[in-house]
Amino acid sequence: MLKDNALLVRDQIIELLAKTNSELTTTLKHDSPFQLLIATILSAQCTDKRVNSITEKLFAAHPTVEALDQLSLEKLEAYIKSAGLWRIKARNIKHTCRMLINDFHGEVPKTRDELMRLPGVGRKTANVVLANAFYIPAFPVDTHVHRVANRLGLVNSKTSIQTESQLMNIIPYNHWNDAHHWLINHGRQVCQARRPLCNKCILTDHCQYNNQH
Repeated sequence: MLKDNALLVRDQIIELLAKTNSELTTTLKHDSPFQLLIATILSAQCTDKRVNSITEKLFAAHPTVEALDQLSLEKLEAYIKSAGLWRIKARNIKHTCRMLINDFHGEVPKTRDELMRLPGVGRKTANVVLANAFYIPAFPVDTHVHRVANRLGLVNSKTSIQTESQLMNIIPYNHWNDAHHWLINHGRQVCQARRPLCNKCILTDHCQYNNQH
């Protein structure tokens, strides 16, 4: 259990993040849970901006699981070649489409365990789909969430799964989906990996990292 002072700091951090990052959602462009799933698979070691430039053309021509399933591996590779690890991602996407059709009637499943059965879908990707496609409370942890949460002192963790578990324990359930967007945006805009903009940060008074440097 957090002590009273730690609870107060946590609540102040959440309140400030909520005020400055309201109504955020994923920056991956999509029109369906299937498109978000594919975009998230592509986003590993790739910026959302690059993914959006890829999927704009890919989804315009092949918007559904059935259409993408019909696309040859070679043609899919040509679409996604500007993404990192594109050969692996192309194979995973092809196998995922086939599994969705064969095992899930062409629909994206709505449970983490089922999502993680799909090739190329790890825990973070599954959580992104749950939170952003189905609005099921989940806490996706990417490098931004992990970094910011540790710097602020919200968690003390070495792995993403530890970060996820600790954040879910201290942040109210009904804030999970929003809070992961708040932390991502704060990491992108202010609390950057190499040069955090502490002089522009609204959380400096509550930040463990700032107080130690």
